[in-house]
Amino acid sequence: MATGRDDPYAQFSFLLQLEGVTIAGFSEVIGLSAEIDVVEYREGNESNHGVADLRKLVGLMKYTNIVCKHGFAADASLWRWIRSADAGGAQRQSGSIVLLDEGRNKVLSWSFHDGWPVKWDGQELNAETNEVAIEMLEIAHEGFALDP
Repeated sequence: MATGRDDPYAQFSFLLQLEGVTIAGFSEVIGLSAEIDVVEYREGNESNHGVADLRKLVGLMKYTNIVCKHGFAADASLWRWIRSADAGGAQRQSGSIVLLDEGRNKVLSWSFHDGWPVKWDGQELNAETNEVAIEMLEIAHEGFALDP
């Protein structure tokens, strides 16, 4: 008996939430990436020094910084967040990137913890174009989880 197929979700409908505050209008979020190091070693009593004698262990898990881009508006909350880090200590926040379906309902989310801003880029200004002004915020964090 055939069942209905599950179509993949579109990648253009999502939200960023920081400590419960939803910031919408993002054009791009990249950096939802995790990688585990591979630690290679050879036993001290191994006679053959070839690659085949290497043992492999699971190393540290590393997370890529999350980069968020959105249309610049009158809301300066992202700028204030990075300025707070410059004023004597990064204000760490937890947050989520929420993927939405066609009806704007939550499908799943990626929750990161202990994030802080490490880079902010303001908009480029050019009188010869009619493009939307974009600001970028890069967030370092200590890990994320997939929340179905």
